[in-house]
Amino acid sequence: MAITTQRSTDGRTLTINIDGRFDFSSHQAFREAYETGENAVAEYLVDMRDTTYLDSSALGMLLLLRDYAGGDSARIRILNCNGDVRRILAISNFEQLFDIH
Repeated sequence: MAITTQRSTDGRTLTINIDGRFDFSSHQAFREAYETGENAVAEYLVDMRDTTYLDSSALGMLLLLRDYAGGDSARIRILNCNGDVRRILAISNFEQLFDIH
C-alpha cells in the first residue's frame, strides 16, 4: 500500500493516489496526505486507479476526509475505481456523498 499526493500548480487541487489495499493500515498515511496544514485546497481528487481493495475502515477514512474538507460543501471526486471498488461504494450509498467517476 502506498499513498502519494500531488498538488496542482495553483495549489487549489490535491490529488491523493491510493495504490494497493485501502484498509486500516492506510489510516495514518491517508490522513497525513490531506492534513497538509494549508487551507488553500478547494478540491480533493482521490485516484483509485491502482486500488485493489477497500474495507469499511477505508469508507470511514473517506468520510473523515469529507468532514475535514467541509462536510456537505466539500468538493471531493473519487476517480478511476475498478468494478469491485465501485460496487462497494455503491452498496454503501457513497454516490450520495461523493462525486464518483
